[in-house]
Amino acid sequence: MTKSTPIIIWFRKDFRLADHVALTEASRSGRPIIPVVVLDEVAENYGAATKWRLSQAIKHFEYRLKEVGLRLILRRGRAADQLTALAREVRAGDVWWMRAYDPDAITRDTKLKSALKAARFSAKSWPGHLLFEPWAVKTKQGGFFKVYSPMWRAVKDMDVSPPDPAVRLLLAPESWPESDRLEDWSLEKGMDRGARVLSQHAQVGERAANKRLVNFLNNRIADYKERRDFPAENETSLLSENLAWGEIGPRTVWHAGQRALHEGQRGAEHFLKELVWREFAYHLIFHTPEITHQNWRREWDSFPWSTQEDEAVLRWKQGRTGIPLVDAAMREMYVTGRMHNRGRMIVGSFLTKNMLKHWRIGQKWFEECLIDWDPAANAMGWQWVAGSGPDAAPYFRVFNPETQAQKFDAKQTYIQRFVAECATDPGPEALAFFSACPRAWGLSPNDAYPSPIVTIAEGRQRALAAYKTL
Repeated sequence: MTKSTPIIIWFRKDFRLADHVALTEASRSGRPIIPVVVLDEVAENYGAATKWRLSQAIKHFEYRLKEVGLRLILRRGRAADQLTALAREVRAGDVWWMRAYDPDAITRDTKLKSALKAARFSAKSWPGHLLFEPWAVKTKQGGFFKVYSPMWRAVKDMDVSPPDPAVRLLLAPESWPESDRLEDWSLEKGMDRGARVLSQHAQVGERAANKRLVNFLNNRIADYKERRDFPAENETSLLSENLAWGEIGPRTVWHAGQRALHEGQRGAEHFLKELVWREFAYHLIFHTPEITHQNWRREWDSFPWSTQEDEAVLRWKQGRTGIPLVDAAMREMYVTGRMHNRGRMIVGSFLTKNMLKHWRIGQKWFEECLIDWDPAANAMGWQWVAGSGPDAAPYFRVFNPETQAQKFDAKQTYIQRFVAECATDPGPEALAFFSACPRAWGLSPNDAYPSPIVTIAEGRQRALAAYKTL
């Protein structure tokens, strides 16, 4: 191996130049760098909105790499096949990537590492997706955390190394290998006309992510704890989208939050707690990967959830349950690609408790529709609200959308923003829903608002009766 031997860096969900350990170390090596994205066996199974957002992340990252002297190489196929072939093609010495922790990614990465070593290439994974490696944070008994609060207390004062600055100039190889064209992947196809709507709300790329963080710290973090549950107010950071795609590193966000805390900003500690909630989700998905597809609390296997996707489930997906706050949250997801956290809890509770439908139905639908989809947060969030997961909402906690609306949307600002049938003069976002939702639904703003598929009182009583069978 010589100074001219290239290093291949495989980018997955880490589309940034700063706070990127693998890229920083590669730049220090003085060797040529070949960045690559593979539309692999994991990415091929992403939902429609997730694939669309991946295409946007790649487009922006291509421009960022050009600024530092590199091209982005695109390949499609099994990661082990494509990266081993590319390493042979360019006579690389190493293939590097940033670690992932969900079971599908671990399976893929393990196969790749074996294939590379069998072909006599060096394979190395680097940390960077999380603040704390899942195996490095332990209970006093040496096990993993199953409850959030003790984990927060264990990590809140731990040292987190400062983020590396963005690399400024990188060494390119003497010649570039062939690359697929991004447009040939057709990642936008599943979104159809909805892509035009989402593009107005997505904030894509590293610069946009940093701008979001600065804006939040300067204008909203002080009131974050008190106002974050009001969906009509713009009081959250909205960084979930950029963290999901690695357009900003967790160390960057953590240290920014710590500075705000030391400056006496009221909401800073709660903001840091939310960042550790993300860590907790990955801690659990690493130690208990079954959380993605089965009840974390196995005693819930006997709970009488229905898995049938009937007319009621369709109306839930359409945002036409007849419960305005539930419908507003679902429609927000189609228009913006995101859903306010309070809305996620309400629509999740309504599906799993009032409707007695399995949480897996909601989990899969969110994967299809969210641009900030995250495998760990999605799995843990659905099991939390359903009652079957760690730190779960108690079985008797059935969110009442009507009282939730009175408390968090008293003037119906959020409801009228997204549900045209509930507004006298529907605004652009309420009307945009009808352009964003699937054509096959045949929905129109002229449709009458539907009656509830189940009344709040009836749904609560059904849920409590079912829980008594556990």
